[in-house]
Amino acid sequence: MTTTSTNKPPIWFWILSIIALVWNGMGVNFYLQQAFKTESYQTMYSEEQLEIAANVPAWVTAAFAIAVFAGALGAIGLLLRKSWAVKLWFLSLIAVIIQMGYTLINGYESSIVMTVMIILFALFFVWFSRMSRNKDWLS
Repeated sequence: MTTTSTNKPPIWFWILSIIALVWNGMGVNFYLQQAFKTESYQTMYSEEQLEIAANVPAWVTAAFAIAVFAGALGAIGLLLRKSWAVKLWFLSLIAVIIQMGYTLINGYESSIVMTVMIILFALFFVWFSRMSRNKDWLS
């Protein structure tokens, strides 16, 4: 038997859930561009940067995929008001920490601001999904 929460979330819940979907949708798009080495991906970077990206260990690339796909599914879960979204956000956060940790430890010349922002977004979406579940907006 499926139960649906009768506690209606405020408008900002929907706005943040859509932002979460757009953010992770951009991540999925970037992952797919990198995985398939699209022309638009290759034109964004120098030969040196492309060589570095090509030599990233498979487990880091897997963490990238898990982070963005779990986040996108977590955002869909929020929009559907499902409590399983919380687990997907935790999975996404763990994968983000693994991926970004590798980037920081290896001192790649990527933007530190973007790296920190990705980690903060992941932390925020875990908090937001847990808060939404605790307020009984998710079932």
